Parts: sequence; structure tokens; C-alpha cells
Amino acid sequence: MHTDHSTQNQIIDGFDLELPEAGSRRLTVGWLALALGSLVVAGLLTILIVMSRTPGVQEIFPWIDFFHTALVVHVDLTVLVWFLSCAGILWTLNSREKCSECGWAAFWLAVTGTAVLSLSPFLGAGGPLMNNYVPVLQDPIFFAGLGIFGLGFTLLVVRGLFYSKPMGKRVSGVGALRFGLLTGLVIGLISVASVVASYLGIPQAIEGQQYYELLFWGGGHTIQFTHIQLMLVGWLWLATMSGLNIRLNPRIAVLLFALGALPALMTIYVYAAFAVGSGEHMLWFTWLMQYGGGIAPLPLALALLPAFFGSRPVTDDQLRAQRSALLFSIILFGIGGIIGFMISGSNVTIPAHYHGSIVAVTLAFMGVIYHILPRIGFRKPTGKLARFQPAIYGIGQMMHVFGLAWSGGYGVQRKTAGSAQGLESIEKIASMGLMGLGGLIAIIGGIIFLVVVFRAMWPEK
Repeated sequence: MHTDHSTQNQIIDGFDLELPEAGSRRLTVGWLALALGSLVVAGLLTILIVMSRTPGVQEIFPWIDFFHTALVVHVDLTVLVWFLSCAGILWTLNSREKCSECGWAAFWLAVTGTAVLSLSPFLGAGGPLMNNYVPVLQDPIFFAGLGIFGLGFTLLVVRGLFYSKPMGKRVSGVGALRFGLLTGLVIGLISVASVVASYLGIPQAIEGQQYYELLFWGGGHTIQFTHIQLMLVGWLWLATMSGLNIRLNPRIAVLLFALGALPALMTIYVYAAFAVGSGEHMLWFTWLMQYGGGIAPLPLALALLPAFFGSRPVTDDQLRAQRSALLFSIILFGIGGIIGFMISGSNVTIPAHYHGSIVAVTLAFMGVIYHILPRIGFRKPTGKLARFQPAIYGIGQMMHVFGLAWSGGYGVQRKTAGSAQGLESIEKIASMGLMGLGGLIAIIGGIIFLVVVFRAMWPEK
């Protein structure tokens, strides 16, 4: 790869995490494998979900309500396991070679939990509940898998808090990224504590879907701030490594990370001040997400976007993929944030908002994975597929989000399917058609991502 002298200096002075030692590198590869595996299994479940609703094929499925049962596991794999495994990648990259047994124990607990979750529908688990954040199957097998995965994540966070690499005395680009990763760990611990506090505080009379809604409401809202902090780490890292000429003082970056963590720290106040399940408890978390989610990303996006116009074009496939992932991540986070202020009532505007936000995080993680592959012992992602994958995935998701937001304006309800959606007008049909087409393009983009990464990881002949 050809880099001029100024780019090289910028990388030395810029926002970059150095290579981990051999032990941490192997553990990083483990978390990467779990992250990719969760996407593969979720993809296979998508095929089964589609087949379970196809006339002539649906009769083959022996499960009652297989659609919702598979959908629960699909959502938990994509939103819970994928995101938290990517967090595992970043935190492990930044950890010291201490208590490696704790690191591997956390990883294997997460793997075991994921395997049990994935197999639970085929082992007879049923009773799907589509509550927010962590939908559940009302079955001991499923809860065992979820609990084991939760233990693994908790151990990952605790080890990270003790053994992350220090910021250093001088605030540098490396130090700023390390501080960002540390804030993500602190918020992760608060989110685990929130689930425990909710479990202990839910009134005894509450059961069924409302029980699980309350159980994961506080922790589910809080963990979003971990995802956002890690996305911002990804933004700064990708901007530096793809050769963008960013003019941002590391001290300002540290300040932004501190601001981004503040709403999550308010979680402690909400649990101290209001009873679990009270109107205030529910509302406070909605407000924290609505008004706190953009505190750090908005100024950082405004600092990074001008760099796209003032930087040299790159020809390297890997660098172009990283730059493209960064750009689409910023755009989609902005779109998701704007749509968040348009929500009124329980319609498909809500999934339009959070799809924009979580896809932005996913694109940042995809870019980071492209970047670290050669640094943890694999080949560089190359070729047209790598170059265009973030754009295909990003544009597809934009269409998906715009379709949802558009149909939300016409009152199409969320968590409905088929004739229950009430698509009787041309506007509703067109908007949900755009949503479906965008979703299909995004799925193709997701498959291309897996192909590119597995090709880079495959041993050379």
C-alpha cells in the first residue's frame, strides 16, 4: 500500500490502536468468529422464517408459530450477540495480557450461550414474546442460553475494566480511543446492573410480555450508549486509517466521549428515584435515548464530514471500503436521529428510527473488521465486492428506513404482517414496497460482507 509522508505522520499522531500481543490477538479472532457466526445463523433463520410463511412449504414446519419463534432468536443473534461480540473484539484488542483465563472463560460462556439460544427452537422452545430489546421464548432452554451468554458478557466487561490498556499521561489519539473504549465498558456494567435492578424491582403482579418489557427496558436503553461509544471509536479509527485529513484535537475527542457517557450515567439516578415499571421510570429512559443519543455523535459527525471533501482519493480496495463504511455509518446515524423526533404513536416510524441507528453501528463495526483483518493475521479484503459492499448495504438500509418512515406517516402499525398491516392505499403499498426492496438489497450487502471477510480469513493455497 502506498502512503505519502503526511498520511504516515497522521497515522502516528492520529486515532489508532496498536496491535495486541499474541494472546489477545487469538482471543480477538475468537470474538470475531462469534460475531460472524451469529450473522450466519441469523441469516439461515431468515430463510426458515421466509419459508415458514410460504404457501405449500409452511405445512412442513412442525412448530406452532415457527415464524415468531425463529424471529425471536434471529433478533437476539443480530442485535444482542453480533453487537456484544463486536464489543468483545474492540475491548480485547485494547486489553493487556493479564488474566487471559478470564478472557477465554468470558468468550466460551458467550459461545455456549449463543449455541443454546440458536438451538432452542429446535429443542422444543416456544412461547415467543416480542418485547423490546431482548425478545424471549418462554422456555427454560432459551433462558439458560440467555443467562450463560449474559454471564459471559459480564465477565468480558469486568475483565476489561481491570485490564484495559491505560490512556497514558499525555492525551493522544490512542489515549482518546482507549478512553472511549473504557466509557463503553463502564456503561456495559451499568446496563448489566440495570437488568438485575429491574429483576429485583418488578412488582410481583406483573407477568407475561409486560414483565420482560420491564426487565430489559432500563438495561436495553443503557446498552445502546455502549454501542454508540464504540461506534464513535470506530469512526475516529476509520477516519485516521483510511487517510482522511481530520482536524480534531484528541482532548476534544475525550470531551465528546465523556459527554456521550453522561446520559448512561443518569441510569443510576432513574433507578434510585423511581420505582421499576412506573410511568416516570419508562419515560426517563425514552428521554435519555431521544435527547442524549446524539450528544457526542452529532459534533463528531460535523467534524468528520468536511474531511471527505478535502482528502486525497484512495485506490486501495481496503481503504475505500473503510472510508465508505464510515460515510454511510455517519449518514444513517443522522437519518435515524432525525426520524426519532418524528415518532408519534406505535407505528413503523419506531423501527425506522432504530434501524437507522443500529445499522450505523453495524457499518462502523464492518469497517473496523475490514481494517483489523490484516492486523490480526489474515489477508486484506480486496476486490470490487469489498469496495462496494458498504455502499450496497448502506443504500439498501436507507431505502428500508425511508420506506418504514414513509409508511409510518400513513399509520402502518409495527409488529404486524400480512393482511394485518392494512395496506389498502397506494401510498401504503408503495412505501412498504420500498421498505421490502431496500431490505432485500441490504440482505445482499450483508451476505457480500460475510463473503469478503471469510475469503480474507480463508487460508491461502
